[in-house]
Amino acid sequence: MRDPVGESPLEQAVKRLDRAISQLEQRLAGAGGQAGGGLFDQDGARLASELEKAKVRERELEAAGAEASAALGRAISEIKAALAGEPAQETEEA
Repeated sequence: MRDPVGESPLEQAVKRLDRAISQLEQRLAGAGGQAGGGLFDQDGARLASELEKAKVRERELEAAGAEASAALGRAISEIKAALAGEPAQETEEA
């Protein structure tokens, strides 16, 4: 359905989107010239730093998970041995 001007709602939406994109590009160009490297460069550096911190934390959590899994495995073995009436096996702590 077209409005009285002769444009469909889709055509109107496309024009509004084009205007919004143009305004955004103008603002980013203006801010980038003042920020010495641009807003995206600053955000990129911040995000890269946060990503590296997240990767370090992920490795720490994986190590803790592996340790917990090993401890749980030892506990299960001890419980099974106790239920079977066998003496618990001594394991070396790493």
